[in-house]
Amino acid sequence: MQTPLAYIAQRWTPSPRTLRRAALSAVVMSVVIIVTGGAVRLTGSGLGCDTWPKCTDDSLFATPEQGIHGAIEFGNRMLTYLLSAAVGWAIIAARSTKPLRRGLTRLGWAQFWVVMSNAVLGGITVWAGLNPWTVAGHFLAANALLTVATVTWVRAGEGDGAVRPRVPRPVRKLSWALLTVSAVLIAAGTIVTGSGKHAGDSSDVPRMPFDWVDAAHVHAALAWLVCALAVAMWLVLRVVDAPDDTRARARDLLLVLLLQGAVGYAQFFSGVPEILVGAHMLGSSLMWIAVLRLALSLRERPVGTTEAPARPDAALTAA
Repeated sequence: MQTPLAYIAQRWTPSPRTLRRAALSAVVMSVVIIVTGGAVRLTGSGLGCDTWPKCTDDSLFATPEQGIHGAIEFGNRMLTYLLSAAVGWAIIAARSTKPLRRGLTRLGWAQFWVVMSNAVLGGITVWAGLNPWTVAGHFLAANALLTVATVTWVRAGEGDGAVRPRVPRPVRKLSWALLTVSAVLIAAGTIVTGSGKHAGDSSDVPRMPFDWVDAAHVHAALAWLVCALAVAMWLVLRVVDAPDDTRARARDLLLVLLLQGAVGYAQFFSGVPEILVGAHMLGSSLMWIAVLRLALSLRERPVGTTEAPARPDAALTAA
């Protein structure tokens, strides 16, 4: 007996373009779920549905009595199904590729498990009354999904041969430093949020025990460090005559950082208005994608070298 995935894989082979589009859809939906999750908090709708997995004790759906906040929170929950559909499409496309690409399929399944675990974490966040630490964990888990989705998207355009570096080792080390500081920057942003003005609900929601202005200053210092590393990377790539696409990734990152920095300072000096905070969250996702794509562009996998086709008796196991 075959699994549904094995059945589909035997009868359909996606084109490389379809595979990339499937992987990209998961990236797009990962960004959407991050931004709309921020919108839930910024509109004070975090407890619009006061329990989980139902919206109320008696209803799976939002009720008229919950008003606009219930509709916003429930709408964000429904987007999880669209996200799951995008991840499912990526899994099916990866599994159906010929020859079989087990690594790519595993990346697709990794996205699935991150989505499921973060849905549970979202429920815990509601049960905990929007405790800022669980809210931060929920956001970081969403970024973990974005990480795996972006890696899957890039890998979908590569082969499965041995990794070959495209730049000298010191440049790759600089990239790891940029990647690490960028991750710390995103984590520091959750401290600013957890101690700041937008608690996520109009009720008495606890905040992190930090002064949000001091947290914002630390966040800004980390942002400047990321900018310095990004500029250094852009210059070094020109010195070592890196491939054109790699230098383009470095340029893209600088442009995203420029826009993100402008939004960040604008929101700080204008009293942290909701619309700018939302734009800053979008910029955070775009920055992380740009950092990941730059790091991954420093190595390559030959497109012509892929895994051997799956044996008929191995179809069940691989699915």
